[in-house]
Amino acid sequence: MASLFWGLLFGSIGFGFFVYGKKQQKPVPLACGLALMVFPYFISNTFVLVGIGAALMAVPYFVRA
Repeated sequence: MASLFWGLLFGSIGFGFFVYGKKQQKPVPLACGLALMVFPYFISNTFVLVGIGAALMAVPYFVRA
């Protein structure tokens, strides 16, 4: 149940990043948004899911391109 919740949360945040990156034509948020929407399908461990999701959400903050 926790994996489903976290997957939905990261997918929603990823969609926001994806839309922002597409409208602003910025590749980093676009790629991170796509990754956030896709990666929960491949990760089953909840702790790994949260760790990767948090890292992917932090990338656009530190990498400005």
